[in-house]
Amino acid sequence: MQKNASQCLKLYRWLTRRSENLTVFWLDKRLKHGKEDQARLNERKGIPGLPRPQGTLYWLHAASVGEAQSALILINALLAQNPSLHILVTTGTKSSAELMQKNLPKRALHQFFPVDHPTWTKTFMDHWHPDLIFWMESELWPNMILEIKKRDIPAILVNARLSPKSFQGWSLFPKTARCLLETFALILCQTPQDQDFFKKLGAANTFVTDNLKYSAQPLPCTKENLETLNAATFNRPLWVYASTHKGEETLAARIHEKLKRQFPDLLTIIIPRHPRRREEIAKDLAPFSLEIKWRSDEKKLPENTTQIYIADTFGELGLFYRATPIACIGRSFSDDGGGGHNPIEAAQLGCAVLHGPNVQNLQDIFDEMDSADAATALGNEEELTETLRTLFSNKELLHEHQKKALDFARAKEGTLERVLKQINPMLEMTKIPRKESTAR
Repeated sequence: MQKNASQCLKLYRWLTRRSENLTVFWLDKRLKHGKEDQARLNERKGIPGLPRPQGTLYWLHAASVGEAQSALILINALLAQNPSLHILVTTGTKSSAELMQKNLPKRALHQFFPVDHPTWTKTFMDHWHPDLIFWMESELWPNMILEIKKRDIPAILVNARLSPKSFQGWSLFPKTARCLLETFALILCQTPQDQDFFKKLGAANTFVTDNLKYSAQPLPCTKENLETLNAATFNRPLWVYASTHKGEETLAARIHEKLKRQFPDLLTIIIPRHPRRREEIAKDLAPFSLEIKWRSDEKKLPENTTQIYIADTFGELGLFYRATPIACIGRSFSDDGGGGHNPIEAAQLGCAVLHGPNVQNLQDIFDEMDSADAATALGNEEELTETLRTLFSNKELLHEHQKKALDFARAKEGTLERVLKQINPMLEMTKIPRKESTAR
């Protein structure tokens, strides 16, 4: 370990070791604000809530919901390759834990990631002692990384990314950054810019494999449901506002009222992110003189006179993306400040993709799609209205938008295969018994 890096890390370890009381206070404060799980708080202190499975165990860490969604793609692929493998998955937020609990396959188990205290990270590693480690994106917790390094456990940074701000921060401590990054035998980056940042910080064995989110399978639907919906909407101009939040249903209604004179057969399909909001949505749409049908009413189909069709059901996004040529991505115009939802799902199924300005939760994906003309960023209600008007009026232009979105999604389909190609040699290594080093 280089001298300056050693001094910085020793100082960090000294400070974190002596701040245990403060850290416990911080956890208690988070608990009071509903940000921690009372029943599982000990996991944040490295104390296991489950026994370690017998045999080979991989550990995959994904900090929050965005990383967790990407992690699920890799988890399923790794388990499919090795029927005797178990995977420990750690996350740091309640929302990501809930996502994992709902979606983890068999032979995968979830724990909360311990706070980066020297004693707690050691307790965690003493119990789990994984055979191979995957960290997602840009989590670099020094105490845990040093614990991994002491034990000589192979580690891979997957879907790696560094924002310009994070890169500037780590650039102030280049030797420390290099010391931490050399723990990872492989760093698989999302973009060439990310690779450049990691290289400048001293990382070796970096490769660009793209964003794992692009490797998600297209959303499903049944042939029967699609044929039935297509028959009910035949030859009508239609668009879908998918995964809407508060304020976006009324936005869709206002836009419909502006467009219905030019397109009297227009059908606006709204898919609320949370169907339980039906009562609230109905109240918000009451002032509009529009005929509304709800899909949850015995799977009612839109009639010829239906103007707003609200698909307040679960698991049917794939159906509506297939049936609709234009998709506006929800929570990009919402009253809560936005953040956006996954636009790849719409692109994979051939929709022209539109979105508002507030897509910060998936900014990198939206930026790349916008740059490739695979999505269209719109600044306000008027821009969305006029873009829809143009696409409904110009079928050739609409088909061009659809094709660019689909071509973009198809070009990204090989991401998972590229990741697996890079990590397979290390997966083979874990089949050879490894002597566990002693960390004290």
